[in-house]
Amino acid sequence: MGKPTGFLELTRETPTRRPVQERVQDWLEVYQSFPVDRLRGQASRCMDCGIPFCHQGCPLGNLIPDWNDLVYRDRWREAAARLHATNNFPEFTGRLCPAPCEAACVLGINDLPVTIKQVEVSIIDHAFEQGWVAPEPAPLRTGRRVAVIGSGPAGLAAAQQLARQGHEVVVFERSDRIGGLLRYGIPDFKMHKRLLDRRLEQMAAEGVEFRTGADVGGAVSGEALRAEFDAICLAVGAAQARPLGLPGSDLSGVHYAMTYLERQNRLVAGDAGPHDAALDARGKRVIILGGGDTGADCLGTAHRQGAASVRQYEIAPRPPENRSAGDPWPQWPTIYRVSAAHEEGGEREYAVMTTGLEAEDGTLKRLHGVRVELVMADGRPSFVPVPGTEFHQDVDLLLLAMGFSGPERLPLFEQLGVTCDAAGRVQADPVTRQTAAPDVFVAGDARRGASLIVWAIAEGRQAAEQIGRQLSDA
Repeated sequence: MGKPTGFLELTRETPTRRPVQERVQDWLEVYQSFPVDRLRGQASRCMDCGIPFCHQGCPLGNLIPDWNDLVYRDRWREAAARLHATNNFPEFTGRLCPAPCEAACVLGINDLPVTIKQVEVSIIDHAFEQGWVAPEPAPLRTGRRVAVIGSGPAGLAAAQQLARQGHEVVVFERSDRIGGLLRYGIPDFKMHKRLLDRRLEQMAAEGVEFRTGADVGGAVSGEALRAEFDAICLAVGAAQARPLGLPGSDLSGVHYAMTYLERQNRLVAGDAGPHDAALDARGKRVIILGGGDTGADCLGTAHRQGAASVRQYEIAPRPPENRSAGDPWPQWPTIYRVSAAHEEGGEREYAVMTTGLEAEDGTLKRLHGVRVELVMADGRPSFVPVPGTEFHQDVDLLLLAMGFSGPERLPLFEQLGVTCDAAGRVQADPVTRQTAAPDVFVAGDARRGASLIVWAIAEGRQAAEQIGRQLSDA
C-alpha cells in the first residue's frame, strides 16, 4: 500500500473520451490518453484490504493490489510482470472487460471504486511501448502435439500456455484471419486490431502454428485430428445467435448483429469487395433489438456509417441508477450504464417487445411492438404486454443483437464423441475440463455459454493446465 491516505484524498477519475463529433468520423479508439501522474494517483486509492474482494470479482484472479502499488511506486516493469502472471492478454481485457473487479472493490461499499481497469490497460500499453513484452519460447520441447479448435480469447490463451509448456500447438480457425470475435465481432473504436496482431506475432515466435480457413469437422475430420495430435482443445465459442422467432425475420433489411459487425470490421481492415448496401446504415432508419454490449457495438457502428436515426429496444425494464437490494456488494450490479456509443446518440427504450414485422415488396418497412411489464410467476420472470401500448415504427435496417443461445451444433462434436447439454454447451468435468472423450478438452464459451472475455481467458488457461498434466502423466 503505497499511500495509506490515497483513497481519502482522491476521488475516482477515468480517462476522457474524444469529442463525439470527432470520433464518429473515424474508427479510432474513443479514449484519450491518461496522464501518468494522475494514473499513479488513481492507483494510490487501492486500500490494501485485508481481504481483496477484487480477486473474487476477477475470474483470472488478477493480482490487483500488487500492481496498483507498483504503479504508484513507479515500478512499471514489475507491475507488468505481475499483470502477465495471471493474464495473457491484459490489453484485450483492459479495453473490453466490463470490470467485475471494480464492482467487487471494497472501496465501492461506500465510495467510488478504484480505477482498476484503467491501471491495467495503462500498464500493458506502457510495457509494449518500452519493449518489455517479448516472446517466451519454451526452453525444452516435449514432442507432444495439441490441436486448439477456435482462435478467440479462450483458444489463444490455451494455445499460448500450452506452447510455453513446450508442446507443439496448432490453432485451427475456420475464418480467413485469426482472432474469432476479437477480430470480427469487436469494432476498432473499442479495440484496434493492431493490438491483436502483435500478440499473434508473439505467439508465432513462441512456436504456435495458425491454420486459417480450416474446415474442421469437414475436410479436417475428428479422426484426422486424433491421428495428428495427442490432445484436442475445443474453444469454438458460443456464436449461435438467438433468433427473433417472428414471421418476417428473413426479410430483406433484417440482419444478425455479427453479420453486420463482421462486414464493417472487414472494411476497416481494408478488405476489397463490392459495396453491400444492405449492411450499410448510411441514411437509414436503424432499429437494434438488444441492449447489451453487442447492441452498443452496432449502435456505435451505425453512427459512424451515417445512419439517419438509431433506436435501441430492450425487453427488460430500465435498470436503476444505483445498486438495488437484489444486487448487494460485491456482486455485479444491474444498473443503468451509458457507454461511449450511447453517448454518441440514438434513443434507448426499455420494456419493449417486438410483436411483428411489416414488409412492402419483400423489404422490411415497419416494426410492430408493445410495452411490457415484468412479472414473476412461480418464481420465474415473464414479460406481459400492457394493453393499449401497441405501436409501430418505420425501419430500414433491423439488427438482431439479442445474445447467443450457445455453441453451434458442429459435426466435429459427434466425430470426437463429446456430449452437449440442452443448450448445446459441451459437457466436461468442471475441474479437469475433460469431456466424455478422454483426449478432448473444452474451454470458454463452448463450455460456459456466452460470457465475458475475462472468463474466456481464464478458461483457456485452466484447460491448458489440465491438458499439460495429462500429457505429462501419459
